[in-house]
Formats: sequence, C-alpha cells, structure tokens
Amino acid sequence: MKFAEMQLGKNGLTEGFVQTIKTYFQKYSVIKISVLKSAREEKSKMKEYAEKLVESLGKSYTAKTIGFKIILKKWRKARE
Repeated sequence: MKFAEMQLGKNGLTEGFVQTIKTYFQKYSVIKISVLKSAREEKSKMKEYAEKLVESLGKSYTAKTIGFKIILKKWRKARE
C-alpha cells in the first residue's frame, strides 16, 4: 500500500495544508501526518486536529491518532 507522509507545524491546520492533503489523496489512499512539537501543546489537541481534518475533507475519510501521528484514510464509499 502506498502512503504519503506530511508534517503539521506551528501554523496548524491552514487552508493551504488541507488543500495539499486533498491533492495527495488523488495519488495516495493513506496519509500519515506527524505533528511537530511546535504544533502540539497536549495530547488532547491531536483528537481535535483529526476531527477538524475529517470534517473539512468529507465523509469518505477517516482519521486515527497514534501518539503524535494522525493517519488519514480515504474510502471508496462515504462513512456514516
């Protein structure tokens, strides 16, 4: 399985970051995002980032957090 890796820095979730993710999903079905120290104050912020990403991408995407990584996956059909 092919996947892409990205880093989320001190600017946080900007519109440009979300657009970059959308273009990556044209080629890859899984994207791993490493959240750098400058973007995370606490671990609860990780869930917030994951929820915002899925909300902005749509229902065909899911997110999973493992430590300070967010794993986004694109599905063929929309998830409920």
